[in-house]
Order: sequence, then C-alpha cells, then structure tokens
Amino acid sequence: MAIREGEIYTGRMEGYASDGSAIARIDGMVVFVRGGVRGEEADIYIEHVGHAAAWGHIVRLRTASPQRREPDCPYYGACGGCQFRHMDYEEELESKRLRVEDALHRIGGLSLPVPVIHGAQCPQRYRNKVQFPISGRAIGYYQGRTHQVVDIADCLLQPQLDSACRQAVAEWMSACRVPAYDERSGAGLLRHLYLRTNQAGEVLCCLVVNGREIPQPQDLIARLQAAAPGLVGVVLSINTRKTNVILGKEFSTLWGRDWLEETLCGHTFRLSVPSFFQINHPQTEVLYSRALEFAQLTGRETVVDLYCGIGTITLTMAPHAARVIGVEVVPQAIEDAKENARRNGLAEKTRFACGDAAQLALQLEQEGIRPDVVVVDPPRKGLAPEVVDTIARMSPRRVVYVSCDPATLARDVARFSSLGYAATQAEAVDLFPRTAHVESVVLLTKAHE
Repeated sequence: MAIREGEIYTGRMEGYASDGSAIARIDGMVVFVRGGVRGEEADIYIEHVGHAAAWGHIVRLRTASPQRREPDCPYYGACGGCQFRHMDYEEELESKRLRVEDALHRIGGLSLPVPVIHGAQCPQRYRNKVQFPISGRAIGYYQGRTHQVVDIADCLLQPQLDSACRQAVAEWMSACRVPAYDERSGAGLLRHLYLRTNQAGEVLCCLVVNGREIPQPQDLIARLQAAAPGLVGVVLSINTRKTNVILGKEFSTLWGRDWLEETLCGHTFRLSVPSFFQINHPQTEVLYSRALEFAQLTGRETVVDLYCGIGTITLTMAPHAARVIGVEVVPQAIEDAKENARRNGLAEKTRFACGDAAQLALQLEQEGIRPDVVVVDPPRKGLAPEVVDTIARMSPRRVVYVSCDPATLARDVARFSSLGYAATQAEAVDLFPRTAHVESVVLLTKAHE
C-alpha cells in the first residue's frame, strides 16, 4: 500500500542522505526525515510524496538514539545553515565518512574504504567568511529550501566579531532608513552583508548594493569601527542585476583597504573580497597536508594544480617540488596567485595560467609538459570529461583529487579508472562542522604499463 501525504507512519532511521536528513524505509519507499538520527524509531508525518521518495518530519520519538542532543542554537530548524545540531559531533563525523565511502562504492564502483575522517578540534565559530542575505529588517540566513531570510543576532558558526558588525549594519540601516533589496521587485538598496575575518582578529566588510552609493557612509564606517576595532576596510560591491549571484563585478572602497592578509600552511595570502579561500582555517591546513602527503613529492617533480584559485594548494606544494603550474579561470585570482607566490619567495618555482581548465590542460599537453603529479580541486560540479581525458593523456604518475562533493568525486574517479588510474587511498576532512558538507581527498595512481 502506497504511503500518503498528511499521514503518520512508524519508521526506523537507517542512515543519512546527502543533505543530512535521516533515511527511513516505509512500505518499501525511501523517506527523508528531517531531524532524525540513525537507529531511531519514530512516528513520521509525511509532508510530500514524490515518484521515488517521500519527505517528512518526526512527530514522536519511540526510541531515541544515545547520540541525540538538544540543539544548542535557538535558530536551529528555522535557519537552513546547520543540519547536525540535534546529534553529537562523533555521529555527525561518522555520517560524513560513510557518505564518502558509500559514494565511492555506489557511484564509483569501488570497494575502496575511507578509513578516517579528520574532525575539527573546534566545531564552533570557525567560519572566516560569511555572506548575510538582507530582506526587510532581517539580516541572517535563508530558511532551508527557501529565500525567506531568518533574522539571526548571533550564529555559532561565525566569530562573534561578525555578529557585532551585523548589529552595527542593522542599526545604521534603521537610523539612516536604508531600504533592503527586494529580489521580486528589484527595488531597494542593500542586498547582502559580506564579512571576511582572519586569525589576527581583523575584518574586511563589504556591502553588496543595488546601486553605486549608500546614504551617510561615514555614519556606517563609524558604527563598524566601534563594533570592530580590527576593521581594515569597508567596500561596496555594485550588483544591479536581477540575479541570485551575490557579488557584483565592480567594487568601490569606501574606507581603508580592500584586502585582508592571512597565513596558511606557512605562507601569507592577500585576500580581496571575491578571492576564494577555504572558510575553516585549521581544517584547511589538515586538508592540504593530506593532499601534500598523497602527492608524495621528493623535490624533483613537476606538478600541475588545476583550479588553483589564489594559489593556496600551489604554494603548499611548491617548496616540495621542482616546479608547480597553477591553472585558474578567474583573472583576478591568477593575479593574486602570482602576487602571493612573489610575496612568499616562490615565484621562480611557480607558473600561473589563466583560462578554462580543459583548454589549458590541453595547452600544457601540447607544450610537451608531462607532470609527475596533477592536483585538482574543482567546484562542486566536478571535472568535465575532457579534463579527465587530458589529464590521463598527460600521464602523471599520481592524481590527487580534492573534492567538496562525494557524488561528483565518485563519478570522476570511475572515469579515471577506465583510463588506467586506480584509486588507492581516500580520506575525508570535516571543513564544515554542523552542516551537511564534507571534503575528501583521493589518491589515483597510474597503473604500471
């Protein structure tokens, strides 16, 4: 008998989905259950029934898991930022480790175990970058699966410094009658509040605006300086397009400087507002150290780093290799990467090229470059098939694949397998505690010919 919307059924949670929901099976159908913990039995209200799965929430726990915890955030459930605050951190880590292992097995066709996930020493207040959407009088985060902004005075994922800046902006908006942007009508001014912090306690503030100026900028600057003594700059990002893309393409500095400096893996990086930089500093060092170990460098190798961004992995590899070539499609990121290499005394060991990864990988192949190691850290969509093909033709001994999405990682690992590269080692790293995201790193080794 098929399950129906609006009805309550009893089910047992068997595991977790990629969005952090628990998975139950009721009358042969998969049901994704918000707020469930593996091993629990519960009465589940069915909200929606699709073709192959259903969605619901718990109305009564029959058997609670010993890993269940009372959420420590008053916004949990309303805000869509976190998915795991109803369980202990150990259970969250195990769910993520199993997710990577399951993807490699189910999608990649591998029996490769993921023996370890590197958990965070501190799973709270780790974010060094936040982007608050603004709607009406609310400055916070979106409710899950909606564009409804939940007003959040303090988020446990971000430094308290960010909360102080958020409050300063809210008070300025109220005092100066600054209208928030309305994404339906396209009217209003303030779209997002973007904050970047570093380990030194400095903060770079950016307002994303639907226009070219703001009212009473000196009032805003004074409020931010009072809230954050470590304020280094206030920047406008001009975005007048009717789009979901957050940042505009043009930036204007209201006060101070438009960059922040940070140290990672012993190297110093200059970060502008649009620069990509991992948001959890300690865990990024763990992730990059694992990638470096997987690369097995001796100082004699040529390394190609695809999707290099501002050169974080490139510079991590460079002291241990003969040379590293970084490839990135964003022109500003390449300029930042060159400057970062120069600042860290690694300009002679590095080369950076701007362009599409597939085209530049092909260009490097045509130049006769035969890297010993290729490192890839692509966006969530993974590698295009032609990128995998070109890497395989370049015939590196090892490919180190850093991934933020287990499903696309597993798909690409299967593609590499068909081209003679075997996945021999895999680990997971928790860069985003209390959320459903997980990073992983896989070593692919070329089969002996």
